[in-house]
Amino acid sequence: MKRPTTEAIAHLRNRIHIIIEGTDTRLGKLFDIVLLIAIVASVAVVMLDSVLYMRLQFGTIFFYAEWFFTILFTIEYLLRLFSAPNRFRYMFSFFGVVDLLSVLPSYLSLFFVGVQYLLVVRVLRILRIFRVLKLKAYMQQAGFLASALKTSQQKITVFFLTLLLLVTIFGSVIYVVEGAENGFTSIPLSIYWAVVTMTTVGYGDMSPKTPLGQAIATMVMITGYSIIAVPTGIFTSELTKSMRPQLHPITCSNCGKFGHANGAAFCDRCGNDLHV
Repeated sequence: MKRPTTEAIAHLRNRIHIIIEGTDTRLGKLFDIVLLIAIVASVAVVMLDSVLYMRLQFGTIFFYAEWFFTILFTIEYLLRLFSAPNRFRYMFSFFGVVDLLSVLPSYLSLFFVGVQYLLVVRVLRILRIFRVLKLKAYMQQAGFLASALKTSQQKITVFFLTLLLLVTIFGSVIYVVEGAENGFTSIPLSIYWAVVTMTTVGYGDMSPKTPLGQAIATMVMITGYSIIAVPTGIFTSELTKSMRPQLHPITCSNCGKFGHANGAAFCDRCGNDLHV
C-alpha cells in the first residue's frame, strides 16, 4: 500500500481548510450551520444537566449527549489544527484557545468531579456566527470597542492601581478602628469590606459599629460614588475617538475650518473648494 505523498497531504489540508474556514462554498456553509447547531445544543445540555430534577430524570441521556458533542468538537479541533496554515498561530489565537477549552473540561471531569459544567465556555463559539452570516457591520462595531479598550488600557490600568491603593488604605484604617471584636479580624478581610463598600455592592455581612468606623464607611461610600464613573468616562472618550472618521489636516481658506474627511474636495461647512 502506497504511503500518501507530500502533495496529497497538502491537497487534503487545503480541502479541509476550505471547508472549515470558507463560507463561500456549499460544504463550508453546511459545516458552519451544523457546527452552530451543535454548539447551541451542547450548551443547552450542560445547562439542563445542572438542574437537579432534570439530571435525575434524564441524567443518562445528558451524559451520552455531552460526550457525543465532546468527541465531535475534539475531531473538529484536530481538523482545524491539521489544516491550519500556521498551527501555532491558530493554537494561541482567541478561537483556538476557545476551541480547546470547549473540550478540555470533559476530559478533566474524569479526574475532577463537576469540572464538566465549565463546558458552558462553548457559548463563546457562537461568535463564529458573525463570520458565517458575514455580519460585517457588527464586526466593525466590535472593532471600535476593541480599539477603544486598547487605547484606554494604560489610563484604566493607572485608575485600577490607584483604586487598589485606596481600598488597601481604607481597609487598614477600618481594621485599626473596628478591630476583631466588630468582625474585622484581619486586614485582607477589611480590604474585602472596603471593596464591597466602595463599589456600592453592600453585602451587609460586615459593617462598622463604632461612630468613627461609620464615618470612615461614609467616606468610602462617597469616594466610591465619585470614582465609579471614571473608567466609563475614559472608555467612552476613547470610543468616541475611534468611531470618529479620520480627518485630513486641511484648513479651509474661506471659513477657516480645520480638518476635513479624507478625499474631500470641498469644505463641509461653507462649500469652498479646498484645493484653491
